Amino acid sequence: MSAEVKVTLVRSHIGKSTSVKAVLNGLGLTKRQKTVTLKDSPEVRGMINKVSHLLKVDE
Repeated sequence: MSAEVKVTLVRSHIGKSTSVKAVLNGLGLTKRQKTVTLKDSPEVRGMINKVSHLLKVDE
């Protein structure tokens, strides 16, 4: 059984850099309050760490 992480976008991406917007799109987060469930991997963790100030993470 693989571990999963629930990620919710709680802050808007308006006014953020294009790299932050690209990371959010890569995570599948396009609108505020949207929640996605992702597999827990080093790649996903790195993306979450980059934009952690905009997210709420439930493990």
